[in-house]
Amino acid sequence: MNAHSNKHTLPASPGKLISYFRLMRLNRPVGIYLVLWPTLWSLWLAAEGVPDLKMLSIFVAGVVLMRSAGCVINDFADRKVDGHVKRTAGRPIVVGHVSAFEAAALFVLLAFSAFVLVLFTNELTVYLSFGGVALAFIYPFMKRYTHLPQVVLGAAFAWAVPMAFAAQAGELSPDIWVLYTAVVLWTVAYDTFYAMVDRDDDIKIGVKSTAILFGEADRVMTGVLQFMTVMALGMVGQKFELGWIYSLSVLLAACLMVWQQFLIRNRERQACFKAFLNNNWVGMVLFVGLLLDYQLLHQ
Repeated sequence: MNAHSNKHTLPASPGKLISYFRLMRLNRPVGIYLVLWPTLWSLWLAAEGVPDLKMLSIFVAGVVLMRSAGCVINDFADRKVDGHVKRTAGRPIVVGHVSAFEAAALFVLLAFSAFVLVLFTNELTVYLSFGGVALAFIYPFMKRYTHLPQVVLGAAFAWAVPMAFAAQAGELSPDIWVLYTAVVLWTVAYDTFYAMVDRDDDIKIGVKSTAILFGEADRVMTGVLQFMTVMALGMVGQKFELGWIYSLSVLLAACLMVWQQFLIRNRERQACFKAFLNNNWVGMVLFVGLLLDYQLLHQ
């Protein structure tokens, strides 16, 4: 398939639409949740409780759009290597269900739609959104040049934190960067688990990752990153004067991270992937802790 023969097929048959659905990874929403939870944390901190419904709606929709855009540009960037990796060999671009031109067009459409949503917030958030788009765009290409693409992914995922805070509060508190740091550290840890699944294939095709960089020290390094995440989350509680309910949620999140370390102890692919997926519960536990803390202790 070439770009010219497919340029008018974007709104095509149900089969084509399903391919776009899969390209945006909407059939695997865990990535949406992993971006959504920190976004919700930030909104609740900015509002000191339940945020404005308009802002909540904008950012929930924006997370879905930008995560989808990130998946599309990732598959576009990896279209020549995904076929050599067992886990990604059946992706829509690789098997020819979606052309490279269509993927690029879809990325632009999703990113533009997310930007339109940001226009309904405020000037500061609009300015911040350019950083978010830049990070989302460059991440997929970083694995060619550095062993730290997970750090770039963390910076991209966490960028929703200052954006959401600015949209709700109308300003950026210096303290929100502590939460930003926590989310970056957390993302690097769980995406290293994800990279451990593909490590053998990535080494063969020359793709770089923290899993390859850490090597035999992967368990130690992810454990250190998780410990630093918990410490940063504890600092968030102090900075924003949160109570014992939030502290309990941080403790529960730490327990889940210990469980993840147990899962990856033998570095088995399925177990590493299960550890990655478990981070959805980490995000949920922390959100529930924040929600209940503001609801019950800050009345």
